[in-house]
Amino acid sequence: MNHFELFGLPPRFDLDPALLGERYRELQRAFHPDRFAGATPQERRLSVQRAAQVNLAYHTLRDPLERARYLLELHGIRSGEGGGQMDQEFLMQQMEMREALADVRNRPDPAAALAQIASEAKRMRNAVVQQLSRQFGEDSERSLAAASQSVNKLMFLNKILQEVDETEEELSS
Repeated sequence: MNHFELFGLPPRFDLDPALLGERYRELQRAFHPDRFAGATPQERRLSVQRAAQVNLAYHTLRDPLERARYLLELHGIRSGEGGGQMDQEFLMQQMEMREALADVRNRPDPAAALAQIASEAKRMRNAVVQQLSRQFGEDSERSLAAASQSVNKLMFLNKILQEVDETEEELSS
């Protein structure tokens, strides 16, 4: 049973977060190990396994990057195997963002420079998530290959945002 089936949801990129959360709480209540305290050891073990499966599925489906990677897996594509080359414009943007992040401490107002990098990365991340929505909606071989490339972009943008957070912590200490 895949994660979508477990939650009773169609296997698609666009999900209703409220419905996902509601189904998660229902499944957690149904399989929580405390409900099986008086059960047989096998039933307790199965409830722990099912609760772990529910947690994994929820964390996968609620995160756009993990959900996209999972959908690609369901189509037999590992992220990064979409073929083709990375968008040259995006590669240039990556280099510029990395350079800006490396230089942030030398800026007159490092916090403002960092906020600008974060804002741009979030804007780009939102655009890639919208792009993934369209690509998975088409559900063709070509669009799935493009989705694999978009997953790579999203991975980079998440990494940049993580580095922004780390740099922000360093600057504030």
